[in-house]
Amino acid sequence: MAHYRASESKREQFRRYLEKAGVLDSLTNVLVALYEETEKPNNALDFLKHHLGVAGAEPADTEALRLELSELQQKLDLLTEENRDLRNRLQQYEPEPVDGAPE
Repeated sequence: MAHYRASESKREQFRRYLEKAGVLDSLTNVLVALYEETEKPNNALDFLKHHLGVAGAEPADTEALRLELSELQQKLDLLTEENRDLRNRLQQYEPEPVDGAPE
C-alpha cells in the first residue's frame, strides 16, 4: 500500500508541476479548439502541433530557405576567394614591416 501512496504522491507532484508551468491550460485550450472545430482535421496530431506552435516551417518555406542558404554560401565562397586574391595583390605593393619600425 505504501508503494501506491508514493506513486500517487509523485503523480500529484507532476500534475502540480504541469499546472504551474501552464501546460495543462495550453493542452486544454488546444483540445477545446479541436472539439469546437466544425470540420475535424484528418490528422488530429498535426492540429495539436500547429496550435501548440511546435509545427516546423512549411515545406515550401523550408525549401526556399535552403535555396537561399545555398546561394548565400556560394556568394560567401566567391567573396572569400576575391578577398584572398586582393590581399595577395596588395602585399606585392606593400613592403614587409621591419621589426621595431613604425608602420
